[in-house]
Amino acid sequence: MDDSIDSGKCGSSPGGGKGLQGCYRNGELAAPEPRYEPYRFAEPLQEGVIKARPNRFIMDVELDSRTVRCHCPAVSRIGGLDLSGRPCLVSDSHNPQRKMPLTVEAFSLERPGEEAKEWIGINQNASNRYVEHFLAQGAFDTITGPVSEVRREVPCGRSRLDFLVNGNLYLEAKTPLVQMQTAVPDYVGRLPETPFDSTERALRHMRELAATLEDCERAAILYCLYYDNFGFRFYHGTTYDEVLATVDACREAGLELWQADFRITPETVELRRYFPLENW
Repeated sequence: MDDSIDSGKCGSSPGGGKGLQGCYRNGELAAPEPRYEPYRFAEPLQEGVIKARPNRFIMDVELDSRTVRCHCPAVSRIGGLDLSGRPCLVSDSHNPQRKMPLTVEAFSLERPGEEAKEWIGINQNASNRYVEHFLAQGAFDTITGPVSEVRREVPCGRSRLDFLVNGNLYLEAKTPLVQMQTAVPDYVGRLPETPFDSTERALRHMRELAATLEDCERAAILYCLYYDNFGFRFYHGTTYDEVLATVDACREAGLELWQADFRITPETVELRRYFPLENW
């Protein structure tokens, strides 16, 4: 079987170069060789085990044989999963002024005793730090072209958009967690189904981004996933027809939809690949 990279299917950047978008090998998107310095945590994350999630802001975690209360940075449900008993990675702010100095950064679907774990990041706020880190290195050049300026938290309508790149590209980073679009082992518990209640906020952001095209050359949403996923799909529920109509209208206006896959370890966050979302 031919295992060569089909360079004819690689993405070309507006700046003329090839980004870390990835190419197709045997009909599937292949991860490119990493060419960029990973994001490095200030210190290695600590491994623990999630014992409970009393509310959406809190996780109780067993660390070094004691249970400590940690901040949960994902305010939504996480894949509809019961995370009790799941291994996790925890950061320490070393800030005694914080009510909860520790933050759960990621969890694993593997069992606690397994040595080789894949981690799924859940810190939605941190995605902006990771994206900014790779923007500064030109890692997203297929989307941005050569980067000369990056502004953060730019006002737009009733919202603030994450990035304005080169003065002509509004870029919003999203970390979808309500759906976990990966294989989940049978031993991982599921929570009772509840209505998905974040649709209108997501669609409002999409419409506002599309509206920026009246004043800005380009606008894009970058969906950041911290596990292998070759094409994120929106929740197929009762509002899916509305979602699809909004996506189609925003795309018609010129809004671009991209996906970035990251890999998180106790020491680093790596950019694995990114690519345009052609289907929804």
